[in-house]
Amino acid sequence: MKIVPRDIPPRTVWALEQAGVHPLLAQLYAARGVVGPDELDNGLARLLAPDTLLGNQAAATLLADAIELDRRICIVADYDCDGATACAVAVRGLRILGARHVSYMVPDRVLDGYGLTAPISQRVKDSGADLLITVDNGIASFEGVARARALGLQVLVTDHHLPALVDGLIRLPEAHVIVNPNQPLCGFASKSIAGVGVMFYVLLALRAELRQRGVFAVRPEPRLDALLPLVALGTVSDVVKLDANNRRLVAQGLKRVRSLAMPAGLAALFEVSAREARNATSFDFGFALGPRINAAGRLADMTLGIECLLCDEGARSLELAKALDSINRERRDIEGSMREQALAVAEAMFRDEAAPPPAICLFDAEFHEGVVGIVASRIKDKLHRPTFVFAASGAAGHENELKGSGRSIAGFHLRDALDLMAKRHPDLLLRFGGHAMAAGCTIRHANLAAFEQALGQVAAEWLEPATLTRRIDTDGPLQAQYRRLELVDVLQREVWGQGFAAPTFSEELEIVSQRLVGEKHLALKLKHQGQPVDGIWFGHTETLPARVKLAFRLDADAWNGVRRVRFLVEAAELD
Repeated sequence: MKIVPRDIPPRTVWALEQAGVHPLLAQLYAARGVVGPDELDNGLARLLAPDTLLGNQAAATLLADAIELDRRICIVADYDCDGATACAVAVRGLRILGARHVSYMVPDRVLDGYGLTAPISQRVKDSGADLLITVDNGIASFEGVARARALGLQVLVTDHHLPALVDGLIRLPEAHVIVNPNQPLCGFASKSIAGVGVMFYVLLALRAELRQRGVFAVRPEPRLDALLPLVALGTVSDVVKLDANNRRLVAQGLKRVRSLAMPAGLAALFEVSAREARNATSFDFGFALGPRINAAGRLADMTLGIECLLCDEGARSLELAKALDSINRERRDIEGSMREQALAVAEAMFRDEAAPPPAICLFDAEFHEGVVGIVASRIKDKLHRPTFVFAASGAAGHENELKGSGRSIAGFHLRDALDLMAKRHPDLLLRFGGHAMAAGCTIRHANLAAFEQALGQVAAEWLEPATLTRRIDTDGPLQAQYRRLELVDVLQREVWGQGFAAPTFSEELEIVSQRLVGEKHLALKLKHQGQPVDGIWFGHTETLPARVKLAFRLDADAWNGVRRVRFLVEAAELD
């Protein structure tokens, strides 16, 4: 493990300080690429303009016509938290804006697979819908879109995933309208916006179109900011890069949550997660609420998660949230068992090697396809290698297929790797898609060894030894004057996440004492610049030397009603 301090441009720090930014925050922001105070303005007026999103005006026209003609609209959702929140935002927003007939449909992870398929389009038609809207999916659903249009449905695709490549060329489905910042010729500056963010932008354009048509001359113009808590939840949970626009969306959502202005279902999720909504953080979204929504899509039916997000009745919301919490506990049990099993398999495979191979591929007949992505993420974190974990497909007629989910490390674009593998071995991948850091694919069981070999070959070609060395980027030493509770609270209220990492400091510290707590955590007494401070390293049991360079985050620990600063250790640089 290498602990590497980030570069902190001194002129940028000075400029931010001159604009009134706290000196510590100025250092943190400058190290993360912020160059001016305007990037820190989280006001709604600073959001990117909806008309810069290609297809958004056409989508607004299509939806405004549907509302005017009283057509029936069906949302086809995805089964992760981004898809669930996007669906809830679509249903709530369309109803707010005057649509009277809005329903939704969620594909079954096992039976339907990913995206809009032809059978789903048939079910939408059979439901009586006139207009089909995809959220967080559809950009690669050629057959599903074609089937929907053949059935006479209008089709609006809203998505944020990368378009499919066919013979090296980008191919788009033949929908009536596509809204996706990653489609060709789209000038929208936030290419990393989540699916829920795309749908929110569609609603902003729709409201503007209805305003232009004079609809609000006879009734009050609806506010859409009530949807922002859901937008924030989906954005953080999908682990998209928190660029300036995404940070604004999350900050605005958190602002409303902290004032308790949120749907009852969201409030219930805070309650069952034992989190305090008045002090909500992006961490709560990513590690408490998001996993409970995701669990429904992984092990049960995402309808449960969407219904929770749509519910406005307190008692019913709490009932739904408790059900999601129960499913999440089951998910954790399954994941824990699979993770231990997968690690045992990996360690057995690489026992005689000095280091793991450049990429890892694991399969076991007992693996549950609903949690292979989480397990792949854990193995990737443990071994610092691009990792694919496969499970047997449970879909009827696909018994000889494996569904895999992959997670990657910096410097290895997983979706591009799959594309290259498909070009080199045309019969290897049945389906694939995803992003740089996460991707999925379906293969024939008989091709598992060939997949492992092909993935390893690409990884060996693309990954340098330095890339395969685990490293953690930090903000360098923490000045003693900043080791204060009020600054812990300030940092925790800021928006941190993917691409805008939470502050992590590093320096050599003296270990005064250390002991195990709960059999798997290391409790520490440290000396930081001559002053005592408590520390904790969760999930770590190995004894540390008397002096060691640590990477740590600031935290507040409460004991007997007294709050104290504590260091959360993230890594140690050991010889």
